[in-house]
Amino acid sequence: MAKLYFYYGAMNSSKTAQLIMTAHNYKERKQKVIVFKPIIDNRESSGKIIKSRAGISTEDVILFDKDTELYDEVFSILPNINCVLVDEAQFLTKKQVIELSDLVDDWNIPVMCYGLRGNFKGELFEGSEWLLAYADEISEIKTICFCGKKATFNARIKDGKVIKHGEEIVIGGNDTYISLCRKHWKEGIIEEAKGN
Repeated sequence: MAKLYFYYGAMNSSKTAQLIMTAHNYKERKQKVIVFKPIIDNRESSGKIIKSRAGISTEDVILFDKDTELYDEVFSILPNINCVLVDEAQFLTKKQVIELSDLVDDWNIPVMCYGLRGNFKGELFEGSEWLLAYADEISEIKTICFCGKKATFNARIKDGKVIKHGEEIVIGGNDTYISLCRKHWKEGIIEEAKGN
């Protein structure tokens, strides 16, 4: 029986790498996989590629925005879809999360979503909120803070300082965001004090 999965974690927890490996495993077994990523994720020169920080990648990605009808996108390719994968799933809308759950329920297609739980302000993203509500299985992908504790917060940094105001979405990598434990996120500390 297919399920809707939500794999969430802070920045640098290998979410994208795990999605790419899952896609590879399906393709290696000659099964058809659809991979979605949000169009606003423009970190790669070719929009139709997903690349992890570890350097692995997958191609032939379908781009989506808040108006994309995901159910219709998949339905236009049916039959023979064995799995749907979604990168940066925090950018899904409530409607899109429901559409993904419909793919599971109506077509028995497993849907695996990978993304952040919360934004840099410590608030849930819309897609994450509804995946937490609708997913059959929810798994945390762990990473660590500089102090060694589990990192659960995504801190936006500017000029070496944690900022907690501004636009919700600013696409960036390690130069823009860092994963921190709750304590260090609240305190705005991004690295161990020198001399300790």
